[in-house]
Amino acid sequence: MASLTIRKLDDAIKADLRLRSAKNGRSVEEEVRVILREYLDGRTEPAMRPAAAEAAAPLRERAETTSEGRITLIIGGGIAAYKALDLVRRLKERHLRVRCVLTDAAQQFVTPLAASAVSGERAYTALFDPTSELDAGHIRLARDCELIVVAPATADLMAKMAHGLADDLASAILLAAKGPILLAPAMNPVMWSNAATRRNAEQLKRDGIALVGPNTGEMAEKGERGLGRMAEPLEIVAAAERFMRKTAKPLSGQRVLITAGPTHEPIDPVRYIANRSSGKQGFAIAAAAKAAGADVTLISGPVELEGPIGVTVVFVESARQMLKGVEAALPADIAIFAAAVADWRVAHAGEQKLKKGGGMPPLQLVENPDILARIANLKEKRPCLVIGFAAETEHLIDNATAKLRRKGCDWILANDVSAASGVMGGDRNTIHLLKRNGADISVEDWPLMSKEEVAFELVAEVARTLGKPA
Repeated sequence: MASLTIRKLDDAIKADLRLRSAKNGRSVEEEVRVILREYLDGRTEPAMRPAAAEAAAPLRERAETTSEGRITLIIGGGIAAYKALDLVRRLKERHLRVRCVLTDAAQQFVTPLAASAVSGERAYTALFDPTSELDAGHIRLARDCELIVVAPATADLMAKMAHGLADDLASAILLAAKGPILLAPAMNPVMWSNAATRRNAEQLKRDGIALVGPNTGEMAEKGERGLGRMAEPLEIVAAAERFMRKTAKPLSGQRVLITAGPTHEPIDPVRYIANRSSGKQGFAIAAAAKAAGADVTLISGPVELEGPIGVTVVFVESARQMLKGVEAALPADIAIFAAAVADWRVAHAGEQKLKKGGGMPPLQLVENPDILARIANLKEKRPCLVIGFAAETEHLIDNATAKLRRKGCDWILANDVSAASGVMGGDRNTIHLLKRNGADISVEDWPLMSKEEVAFELVAEVARTLGKPA
């Protein structure tokens, strides 16, 4: 059922609705739903005050539906549950309505009151709740939405789903669901790699359930690191939006080529030249472009990141391998070069490990191919829009402007990667967008944003430039 907006109620009816909803432990909207349901069933509670009873009949005529989509968010019992509140906020920013369901374990990390306050909806916790189960509440929560999201999806919840168990509200909703389900797994790396969990995950995929993440990173436990971190809220939002029928797809039909991460240039079989790029910005752009409907190919250097869902990912090591991957991925409509490609490589890498004994070995360096410039200056197969990055430690705008003119690309995203900025390997970025308009260059200064937010803003700017609804 869509949300309800009730207009032109006098103060007495409003007061009655507030009192009744408080008494029954429901939101005013849920109380109105119950009144409507009782009226349509031909029954009215004796305890209802006359003013509220008189209001029941006109409610059908006064109710107006909104165009907002609805999501049921099941919050599992893991430390990542604290991120669920940010996820709710991000979903609401995209005009999606969210109802939260908290497992018993989840309530050890976040409270139903907090979930209700952020979502603006009642939070649900118990399967045997007479105030919600009077109309088969778990069935309504399972069906009265376009998507069910489980974040965090714990090993226990995934096991219940894989084996069809339904001993609490969350698992009963999941078993009763007919629509799409999106899981964001989160658990200790050892639990994620356990054979039972892997079997359950594969079974859920075969059942048509989508997964976003998990990612690699630090765990809550001291000294624990690996694959098992819950995907970031904006990653989950991007995955969720693909399921929402009302979501705009401004880049639908567009082929987008993206590079990300560092390159490793071998010195000998065990050593290489590299940089501190994590690949996060390029992967975020790939996820945002996919969410906008594009056909995305991501050419990535060595990183500790999982490829975004639905994106074709080609992993490479060196700059020359990355160039080959880029050329193989052409033609493309849009090319975004976010990789931090090493400028030089060793001319003759050692076939055996270099030893200390004979002093410092001479390393002759030669320039790597300039991938951005080569693609930007193609006579054939040049993408309509070629975008590069300028990672600088000083004279940011001057150096980025010179790079834009020298490379021949259309846009440059300039960012400060000095040690003090924390951009290299970090989660936030400050962008200056330079655009070439003939002989002129314009500069837009963006505020400090997460790398996911930078990605969404860039994709929106691309869509606007192509004349698509952003």
